[in-house]
Amino acid sequence: FNHLNNGRYVDYFLNAREDHLLDHYGLDFYRIARETGLTWVVSTTQVAFIRPAVLMEKVAVESQLIGFGAKHVQVEMRMWNESKTVLKAICWMAFVHFDIRKNLALEQGPEYVELFSKVHRPVNEQRFEERIKALEGHA
Repeated sequence: FNHLNNGRYVDYFLNAREDHLLDHYGLDFYRIARETGLTWVVSTTQVAFIRPAVLMEKVAVESQLIGFGAKHVQVEMRMWNESKTVLKAICWMAFVHFDIRKNLALEQGPEYVELFSKVHRPVNEQRFEERIKALEGHA
C-alpha cells in the first residue's frame, strides 16, 4: 500500500518518547531498569491514523505528559509530516510504574512526581475521540 504499517506507528511513538526523555530530562529508562528493576510498562494504547505516512518519509513526533497519578502516566504523541503542517497520527499511551523483579505495579518515586508536576501539560479533551476532532480542526 506504500504506507507505513500500522504497527510501526507505535514503534515510532515509543522510540521518539524515549529519545525526548533522554534528550530533555536525562532519563534513560533502560539504565534505570537495569540498575533498579523499576521501569514504566505500557498498559493501554489508542492510535488514530489521520493521514498515511509513506515509506521512508521523514516525520516529526511530539509528545507531552497529559496526565499522571500515583502509579501511572498518560502521554499524548502526535506524528506530523516533517514541516508539521499535516497531522499523520495521534496516540494516547498509558504507562504503569512497574517493578520488573517483583512483577508488581508500584507508586512512582517523589523525584518523578516532582518532575511530572513541572512538565504536565493537560489537554482540554477528556476522551480520545474528542481530542482527535480538536486536533483535526487545527491541522
